Amino acid sequence: MPPTSNSPGTIIVQTAERFLYVVQPNGRAIRYGIGVGREGFQWQGLLHITRKQEWPDWTPPPEMIERQPYLPRFMAGGPGNPMGARALYLGTTVYRIHGTNQPRTIGSAVSSGCFRLVNGDVIDLYDRIPVGTKVIVRQKPEL
Repeated sequence: MPPTSNSPGTIIVQTAERFLYVVQPNGRAIRYGIGVGREGFQWQGLLHITRKQEWPDWTPPPEMIERQPYLPRFMAGGPGNPMGARALYLGTTVYRIHGTNQPRTIGSAVSSGCFRLVNGDVIDLYDRIPVGTKVIVRQKPEL
């Protein structure tokens, strides 16, 4: 990640690179590999973490059910849940930074707009990040 003027603790998601960074002091960052939204489900913006959940339940939103009617309407949290071990909720959107029970999808563009990390990484991130943390989602790297 190039040098940034963002405060330590800020999350920067670089979707084109498939990495999520947590800004650290002295111009450093912690980098996590992520899975991102597939074509047509990519977005960018500035949000904040509004809620955190361990082993979150999953209720696919109606628009996802419309596209994929075979999905369950509800899935309790646990190791088989596609939300993985932790979730950090982004603003008032349906998007989250969450774990995954499909680690092979990290580095791919396969989600409906959420950002996924392997469970070990999302647990580490969850423990570092408080509610209220600023999240910057970028489609293209800054020059």
